[in-house]
Amino acid sequence: MDRVTWLLLLLVSSLMVVGATSSRASVAAVRRNLLANGLGKTPPMGWNSWNHFYCDINETIVKQAADALVSTGLSKRGYTYVNLDDCWGELNRDEDGNLVARNTTFPSGIKALADYVHGKGLKLGIYSSAGYYTCSKQMPGSLGYEEQDAKQFASWGVDYLKYDNCYTDGSKPTIRYPVMTRALMNAGRPIYFSLCEWGDLHPALWGSPVGNSWRTTGDITDNFDSVMSRADINVVYAEHARPGSWNDPDMLEVGNGGMTKDEYIIHFSLWAISKAPLLLGCDVRNMSKETLEIVGNKEVIAINQDPLGVQAKKVREDVEVWGGPLSGYRFVMLLVNRNIWPANVTAHLEDVGIPPKTVVQARDLWEHKTMETLLETNISANLDPHTCKMYLLTPIA
Repeated sequence: MDRVTWLLLLLVSSLMVVGATSSRASVAAVRRNLLANGLGKTPPMGWNSWNHFYCDINETIVKQAADALVSTGLSKRGYTYVNLDDCWGELNRDEDGNLVARNTTFPSGIKALADYVHGKGLKLGIYSSAGYYTCSKQMPGSLGYEEQDAKQFASWGVDYLKYDNCYTDGSKPTIRYPVMTRALMNAGRPIYFSLCEWGDLHPALWGSPVGNSWRTTGDITDNFDSVMSRADINVVYAEHARPGSWNDPDMLEVGNGGMTKDEYIIHFSLWAISKAPLLLGCDVRNMSKETLEIVGNKEVIAINQDPLGVQAKKVREDVEVWGGPLSGYRFVMLLVNRNIWPANVTAHLEDVGIPPKTVVQARDLWEHKTMETLLETNISANLDPHTCKMYLLTPIA
């Protein structure tokens, strides 16, 4: 063999080794990344028991909630998750170390409940904590039992796990949460993983390989100041949101009675453009017509579920303007008056990324009307206190 041939063979062999190593590394990276579960390509939508019922929850309420999502037509709008929060289990595990559904409130067990929910064409979510107890301290957490609990959730037919951050061993969430990530990946069933770390260690900065969404804030309450403060915190991390990985400013309060209709419209609009999970937190069995009109607005839902998956940003502070791009070379803009006096708000189309001198058609997503006048530079609205205007902007020339 001459020297040139020998060198060529050595080069090809080296490239094959590098390629194989690179390929194995790529596969390993995918396996380590929960995005391999294929879930959360758009933000999840559904219902969660906590905001309205807290610990006063049972299997009848959950079944009725599932029934209501179907009968109201909300399931067809995308609300498909039926999520249990805290207090569904007994305080102690069984003799084999398994979690046990609370006999007094979930006597049929979680598997039977999952079967019922799946029979409605919906998905069941469940709750645990990366600690020794859940936040209510009424049932065990999953710390140290991650593999066992993940397999149990999968065997029950669970589709979604909200994983809280109470009663820990003092270690960082960056240590504890990936343990459950790996457990879910080994459980044999795709399970959406919602990190409820409260934004404590800025999970938007590390959550993408670990979960499908992460809480950026503390718990929401049913008042306007709470809504706006959570939106303000959440938008800081807008750059980190993408399909399969979403910022979560907590569940919706729409319909719980603590705000006006206009304030709930702002709440729902902000969560929609922020690509936040749309998880109803009211009693969906007894929604008013007003509440149903807000959470069932298919044009606003379409903004949240847009496949481009880009979270909108606050582009102006002086007059509050939020906006961002959508698929199909379209844009969304939200004008908000959070003050207690009326305001005339003018927004520049360039603020949301529309090039200068572009002719734009605007559609009001709450009035369900397309504006007759085409726009070229800006858009203005007179807003009463705690009201908003939401527009779909489509460049046409």
